[in-house]
Amino acid sequence: MMMRSIRASGLKDSVPVRIFHIWPMAIYGFFYMLWFGIIEGAERHNYLVLGSELDEAIPFVEAFVIPYLSWFPFMLVWGLVLLFADKGAYDRLSTFLMIGMTFFLIVSTLVPTAVNLRPAVLTRNNVFTDLIRLLWKADTPTNVWPSIHVFNTAAIYMAILRSTLYRKMRTPVRIMLGAWSVSICLSTVLIKQHSMLDVLAGLIMMVVLSFFIYDMDLVFRFNRWDAFCLRRFAGVPARRKKRIYVRN
Repeated sequence: MMMRSIRASGLKDSVPVRIFHIWPMAIYGFFYMLWFGIIEGAERHNYLVLGSELDEAIPFVEAFVIPYLSWFPFMLVWGLVLLFADKGAYDRLSTFLMIGMTFFLIVSTLVPTAVNLRPAVLTRNNVFTDLIRLLWKADTPTNVWPSIHVFNTAAIYMAILRSTLYRKMRTPVRIMLGAWSVSICLSTVLIKQHSMLDVLAGLIMMVVLSFFIYDMDLVFRFNRWDAFCLRRFAGVPARRKKRIYVRN
């Protein structure tokens, strides 16, 4: 009865409740960064170096540092768009990201990987090379398989493609979304952050997981978390366990 009255008041889909729906993913993101920071900072000497002749043939294009760095606003912007436009699609995206990123962490912990593709010297000096130098100082060429840049980008694109939002998009927006996604994936090899093996692994992981998430309906829906938020915003006190006293 309580939940019915809350839904009738329109609180169920209010902005505060949608914002609090982010917290499970935000908490996961904190633990992801903590785990990733530990394996990045650990001294290890048994890296599996990835690369191929194809990687050597791919040119170094410094301007692609811009789409590479745009991955961060890409994640934030489209994640929030899905949260407010199609919460079911957002839940699927959260499931997508958490499973894929956890797999990456496990692989990187057990089998540390690296690439040796970066140019020894950047011969040009411009805003792009300045950004690349800063990027290379912050991001080591280790723990690269599969590429999280590629996996997350492809997962977000798939989530939008399978959402109700995509049908409402105008053609220019669809083209912009596709071009942005492709440019981020290309940037990983064009600025020598990843090998083609990393990129292919990220794409294959996205395809495999999409089968389980969209066809097998493997989704973390966070129903209990939503119910908790609804009670809080409706001013309902938290449920307390009844204490049972037994007389001797």
